[in-house]
Amino acid sequence: MTNTKTNKTTAPRIVALLLAILLVLSLSACSSGGAAPAPAPDRAKEPYSGNAAPAPPASAYDNEAYYDFSYDYSGGERYTEIEQNGERYTDEQPEATFSLKVDTASYSNVKRYIEDGHLPPSDAVRTEELINWFGYDEPLDFQRGAPFAFYTEVGPSPFDEDKLLGLVRVGTRAIDKKDLPPSNLVFLIDVSGSMNSHERLPLLQNSFAMLTETLGRDDVVSIVTYASGTRVVLEGVRGSDSRKINDAIYNLSAGGSTAGERGIQLAYELAEEYYIEGGNNRVILATDGDFNIGISNTEELSSFIAGKRDTGIYLSVLGVGTGNIRDDIMETLAKYGNGNYNYLDSRETAEKVLVNELGSNLFTVADDVKAQVVFDPETVYSYRLIGYENRMLKKEDFDDDKKDAGEIGAGSDIIALFEFELSSKKDAETSRSRGMHFFDVRVRYKDPGEARSQLVEFPVSGNHFPARNTEDYNFVSAVALFGDYLRNHGTGARDAMRSMINLAEENLGEDKNGYREDFVDLLYSLRRI
Repeated sequence: MTNTKTNKTTAPRIVALLLAILLVLSLSACSSGGAAPAPAPDRAKEPYSGNAAPAPPASAYDNEAYYDFSYDYSGGERYTEIEQNGERYTDEQPEATFSLKVDTASYSNVKRYIEDGHLPPSDAVRTEELINWFGYDEPLDFQRGAPFAFYTEVGPSPFDEDKLLGLVRVGTRAIDKKDLPPSNLVFLIDVSGSMNSHERLPLLQNSFAMLTETLGRDDVVSIVTYASGTRVVLEGVRGSDSRKINDAIYNLSAGGSTAGERGIQLAYELAEEYYIEGGNNRVILATDGDFNIGISNTEELSSFIAGKRDTGIYLSVLGVGTGNIRDDIMETLAKYGNGNYNYLDSRETAEKVLVNELGSNLFTVADDVKAQVVFDPETVYSYRLIGYENRMLKKEDFDDDKKDAGEIGAGSDIIALFEFELSSKKDAETSRSRGMHFFDVRVRYKDPGEARSQLVEFPVSGNHFPARNTEDYNFVSAVALFGDYLRNHGTGARDAMRSMINLAEENLGEDKNGYREDFVDLLYSLRRI
């Protein structure tokens, strides 16, 4: 009887104790950063069809609410300091020299700030990246054998009624996807603990799956992950084997610290091993930029990556996340790795970057591209370049073939804007009617893999000053106002806001992908802040 009684009273206590232990272990796992891995596709319910990619989790792919954008604005994000370009006088410095290469990370980054009801930090706003997020409609005239086409237009400045705005547009020929050279891609994916939230690793998984769907049998894919250590997840798999590639992508999970240095080294080693002569050899680093083991500052990183440039392997960066973004590091990596930097805030942005604009972002057609705009002191009194602060070069750098500059991809469409003031004896109508010379645009570039540069140049005059400006020109003016407004944290608020909205709404153009209309929606969100 005693034994029976003891067993009856002890058993419930043992069960309760076990439940308590399980609860403690569960809470411990959550607090340690080792949360459950990103959900993998349910292959039993969603079988593969041929080479189609496995379907990602329905909630991630079909429901935007899956991404939990609960931003932390506590100051953990870091940006390269921008000292805004000031006015220059043509009798002292008639030329502006800069690297003619543009990323678009700033637009999608400031967009997520505004949509969450906040103004972005001033240094997060790179105006040239805002302008170059959009496509433009005016036709480009390519001369036979020329790698670039130019379009220029002059009109009234949206900032100052006594000044003019010069639009310089440089485009490269688009290449049909079927004619693109084969790619040797290494996906270098950060799976550290800081990536363990829905707007980071799961968003990247869906993004890489989109890119995988554009690949074919001549392409090669490898995958390297890094956290506390590094791991080769996939090596030298044909691009047509999307099932195997996406299997590897969707089975990744996050946890640990961030040993980025060894991950980058290993990715370059794989890219070199599977190097395709005449192909697109590229490491695509996907991270929030939070490096905390090994190389962790921009100077060391830039030196390390610069040493890899001569291998013919490009480094592009996909940034994600909120709260602890190291935008400064990601911008530096792409700059010194001869690649692109894009910030992904949604699946729509990923589709734009990795599918719709695949050629311009991943297939380089011109290396070390530099621009130099030389103003005529007889006609122009002063000028300022809008944006490009982080890409400025010295005058003598333009003719120096050893000086690194930006890379431009197939189908790129790049815009630079100058606000300028005419000399006191000239007015806008006189300049237009007499075709007075304003400035010359000079572009120096190298064919991929070549050491010597080539020069193209053309003049801009009052002949480029139409009686009625195009929708492209007016829309660019709205985006330039937008950048200025954000950089100055909303000063001069209401008048600038009305001008932005009116210019954008009235100049949507063809807007095939709806990006201009989305910009108008963003302006209305900004007005409510």
